[in-house]
Formats: sequence, C-alpha cells, structure tokens
Amino acid sequence: MALKSDDIKRSCIDCAVTNCNPMDKTYPPFCPSQALDPAFLEDVVKLYEEEENNRCAVNAACVESDYYCEKTRLEEIIEFAKRIGAKKIGIATCVGLIRESSTLARILRNHGFEVFGVGCKIGTVRKVAIGIPEYCENTGVNICNPILQAKLLNEEKTDLNIVVGLCVGHDSLFYKYSEALTTTLVAKDRVLGHNPVAALYNAETYYKKKLEP
Repeated sequence: MALKSDDIKRSCIDCAVTNCNPMDKTYPPFCPSQALDPAFLEDVVKLYEEEENNRCAVNAACVESDYYCEKTRLEEIIEFAKRIGAKKIGIATCVGLIRESSTLARILRNHGFEVFGVGCKIGTVRKVAIGIPEYCENTGVNICNPILQAKLLNEEKTDLNIVVGLCVGHDSLFYKYSEALTTTLVAKDRVLGHNPVAALYNAETYYKKKLEP
C-alpha cells in the first residue's frame, strides 16, 4: 500500500528545484541542506581531511572534471585507479559475467595493474547449508558467496575492488566486508541487459503497470 502524501518525510528526492549548485533560487521548505546542524556538517567535512578519504574525493572530482561526458565508466575507473596510486585491483564478479570480467582483467593488466578476481560461487557451499529454502536451488544449488569474495580480496590486499554484476543484496554484503575502496562497473539486471536505469526511464510508460504495487 502506497504511503499517503502527509505521511512522507520530504527530502532531496522530492526536490524539483535542485538549487545545490547554482544557489540562486529559493530552497524548498524541507531542504535537508538548510536544516543541517552546522556542527554536524563541519564534523563530516573534516572526514575529507583523512588521507584515504581526501585522496578518493579529490581524484574522483578531478576525473569527473577532466573527462565529463568524454570517457566511459570503464575508462574513468582506470583513470581513477591510476590517480589514487592503485597497483592491485580486485574483481568481484558474478560467474554469469566471467567472460566480461576476463576481458576487464585483460584491459586492466594492459594498463599495468595487477589483477585478482573472485567468482561469486567460490567455495561451492550448498544453499540449504545456510538456511536458504531448497526451492531456491532452481537457479543453482550453491550460494553466491560475496563475503568470501571480499575476504579473499582482503587477503590479496587489493587497492581497489570492482564489482561486476553481483546480485542485489549480494553486492551489499560484498561492500560491507570489503576492506578496499570499491566501485561498481556492472549492476546486474538480466531482464534489461544490465541497464537497470531503463526501468526508471520507462516507469511512466512501458513499465508503469509492472512497477506499480
């Protein structure tokens, strides 16, 4: 059941003004920026002074500025990795995209990176062994093991990890346990050819009924 309008706490996703950059318009009354405690904001900004956070934030912004609408996401990842001084890159891949990940590894190695990849079915643990209902074996008897993927890449001491097509939720666990910075190259969507934003573009047309509760 959809929430009633009066029950919704409004936030950035309800803003039609997007005055964050130009700052030349009137902010909506619910604007989170305007309601921020200055001390809280100051504490957060200080976190960008930490070495890894600063290196990541500065180089991410520079890559965006230098190659805005020019480079593909893959090219941007390569450039970002170089700028943060990454030497070893981990790939956490769905086994269904192992060919794509092999191509990715070849490209990264050609750019001078050491690469180590781990497929999601690593360890071959039965689904029922961790409490997954037996009927879920219709898509394979073994679990996707994102925690083990992260742990193995942690052991390899990767400088940057790349997620390639991990399932919804499995990617969440990988991010949770990865010690290295992680970025996503492929977000899995088998129905839309791994282009999940297409559902949003068609939310008011072809996919409207499909996405309605």
